Amino acid sequence: MKTTAEQEVNVFVEGWEETPERNKEIFLHFKNYLESKENILLDFLARPGVTYSLRAAHPAQKERKLFVMVDVIEDNPRWLSICFYGDMIAAPVSKGDFVPGGLLGEDAVCFDLEKWDEELIRTIEGHLDEAWSSAAKG
Repeated sequence: MKTTAEQEVNVFVEGWEETPERNKEIFLHFKNYLESKENILLDFLARPGVTYSLRAAHPAQKERKLFVMVDVIEDNPRWLSICFYGDMIAAPVSKGDFVPGGLLGEDAVCFDLEKWDEELIRTIEGHLDEAWSSAAKG
């Protein structure tokens, strides 16, 4: 992660009070999960009052700027939306929502987490692996 982006994430997380939904913990879980991957580029885009986006890319990617976007939606309480390009994962419709043009103008599959859900978190981890592998191919 770029030093500036890393500092912004740290400031954001330090100012985020945990709630019973454990959404801060979920965000940190996915951040750590992504950081454990080889050849990962992480960026952070803060839009206070709207979203805070952790974006992951692979250096081999040529056509796209990222392979996943972990958005913290500014609400009370905050919740997460994890979005992948639709063609980078094999997602059953029952688990994620198809969002036409939902990821930087391209079709996406998004998974919304409003509270800690172990099964959904494991599903998303599998899709993170899929998308990272797909991104590594260029």
